[in-house]
Amino acid sequence: MVNDEARIQALVASLAEPVVVLDEERRLVAASPSAAGMLLDATPGRRVGEDVGGALVLFVGALPELSAYEELRAGFTAAVSHELRTPLARLLVVLESASLPGAVVNDLLEQARNEVEQASELIDDVLFLGELETGREVVSLGRTRALPLLREVAAALADRASHSEVTLQVTGGEEVELPLRPRMLRVVAENLVANAIRYAGPGSTCRISVTNTGAGGPVLAVADDGAGVDSAELGRLFERFYRADTARSSRGTGLGLAIVKHIVTSAGGSVEASGAPGRGLEITCRFPA
Repeated sequence: MVNDEARIQALVASLAEPVVVLDEERRLVAASPSAAGMLLDATPGRRVGEDVGGALVLFVGALPELSAYEELRAGFTAAVSHELRTPLARLLVVLESASLPGAVVNDLLEQARNEVEQASELIDDVLFLGELETGREVVSLGRTRALPLLREVAAALADRASHSEVTLQVTGGEEVELPLRPRMLRVVAENLVANAIRYAGPGSTCRISVTNTGAGGPVLAVADDGAGVDSAELGRLFERFYRADTARSSRGTGLGLAIVKHIVTSAGGSVEASGAPGRGLEITCRFPA
């Protein structure tokens, strides 16, 4: 039982969302860091009343029977529920505002459309990640010449990049191949470039490159010279729903880099992030030779 509690506490401690886990008698099993700040006392084992400050509450039954998979699924479900609440809450505010005297309905309808698209994007990402994890999407099936596809992705995202005042550049060897299906490579590239467009900031440049290091294998890198990320947060960028402090107000789903990591590692590769505040961010995907 102690080991089960420790696993739950470790899992919940990694969540950015306010989540509280209670047992059948409402004793506190674990609380995420943001939820702990809402509680007067976050000591495990104490009884918790009805008021948990707006945190999401999960109940667990017989802890010894709780598998690692169930723990992970519970944490993931909690995070998804929390993330969906945000666009839905904003949508409700917009719809209520539309009924007020003097409301500019067309503007409010556009805001409502944006919120629905945000929720839809989150659901799509959750479903896709679920497919990856259950093996329904074959990641590494043949090889794909990377540069032509990367150019297509850059062209498709050009308008979004221009709106955000981010310049896109694509470089690399014409014959470099990556051990990914075309669709999987497109998903990886789109998520990495969209991440740079969303967070790099106006006036920055995003460089998408693919090279072959020979014995070291091919490398796909997306680097920008924009806002950057604090070094303490680099290791958490690939966690589901995690957003660095500078990205808290973003409309992103928080799943893009988690999807990238899952695809790359499923293909036998590795992914890492480097950068610093004011010095940009680089995501490097290394594949086996």
